[in-house]
Amino acid sequence: MNGISFRIECGEAAALLGPNGAGKTTTLRILAGLLRSDSGSAHVCNFDVQRQPRNAKACLGYLPEDAVPFLNLTVRENPEYVAVLRELSDSVIDETIKLLGLEDLADRTADSLSRGNRQRLAIALTIMHRPRVLLLDEPLNYLDIPTQEAVIKLFRELNASGSTLLVSTHIMSIAERLAGRVIVINRGVIVWQGAMDELKEIAASAGERIEEVVARLMR
Repeated sequence: MNGISFRIECGEAAALLGPNGAGKTTTLRILAGLLRSDSGSAHVCNFDVQRQPRNAKACLGYLPEDAVPFLNLTVRENPEYVAVLRELSDSVIDETIKLLGLEDLADRTADSLSRGNRQRLAIALTIMHRPRVLLLDEPLNYLDIPTQEAVIKLFRELNASGSTLLVSTHIMSIAERLAGRVIVINRGVIVWQGAMDELKEIAASAGERIEEVVARLMR
């Protein structure tokens, strides 16, 4: 990373775009408090993620790329365990399972699930405490099309209810549907940031698809 700086306002939804190795996942890991930056600082909900990690993480829901739930636990036991850690009520457990359509899988261990169903379970664990900030790294990995549509709707509803979203993705259509703002990063440097509508206007004026504009920014 090379001194990147950005701010996402409360309730905003932003997409982090960039080629492989650009620094997207590193950025999310620093914000989640899993990596320590060499310099500078990162804040979540006005808490310094290194100096006030418990406060910052209490605000967060972090879905890493290739997220893995607790494989030796059942689908029901996964949110039960997280509910204890986060001091959530028992009612949240059933709500979470239902929200991602996992009722029929509740008694199966997570290691027996397909990769798509593991992803659904990981998403459920990420959002079950209704975090103020959601960090999502390729959140639709492994999901079939109907589930993708349901999850996009769910994320948009969370955003509409006040959750702040930062989504890292390689798929422009996902960014367009989830984010009102775009941050393009390449080689650890922010090369462009602004409103999604502004990016669309740039593409329209150049007679290009939005993917072509973003690809040019990444060179």
